[in-house]
Amino acid sequence: MPRFAFTGPESSGKSTSSLWCADRISGRHITEYARDYLAISLSYTKEDLDHIAREQFKRNLQEGSRIVCDTEMLVMKIWCEEKFNKCSDQILLLRASQEFDHYFLCKPDIPWEEDPLRENPKDRERLFFIYENQLKELNLPYSILFGNIDQRQKRMEEVLDNFSLL
Repeated sequence: MPRFAFTGPESSGKSTSSLWCADRISGRHITEYARDYLAISLSYTKEDLDHIAREQFKRNLQEGSRIVCDTEMLVMKIWCEEKFNKCSDQILLLRASQEFDHYFLCKPDIPWEEDPLRENPKDRERLFFIYENQLKELNLPYSILFGNIDQRQKRMEEVLDNFSLL
């Protein structure tokens, strides 16, 4: 059964889109573990990111049909590189080991929503191009979600229809 991942910069619609997608295909929605972990303390180290990545990877591996993951290891890789100028070997290994049938790359063309866990309100467009270049370099199947919610849902439906899920 297909597995879908949502990726992209902060405040680009990953959670909203992944929830809608999971609901639309009656899939299992895997939430972003970092939100739970960082709710305790906003300060973190590279080792904390390794822990978050391991737990997210484990959660994303859940068995069953129609898995929809709010986030994945490419997010962890870029986050680690941006925050600490180098990605940990652990996250790189997890990134290379994850498997999804399709990635939805969320474009940050929607208004920024303030959140104490978010760090990059001013350079989301730059980060978007990093995500897109990584997906291309890794030769991963992806679609870009952009525009308002109706446009994003229409694009997701096109992809889901190609998987015969609608």
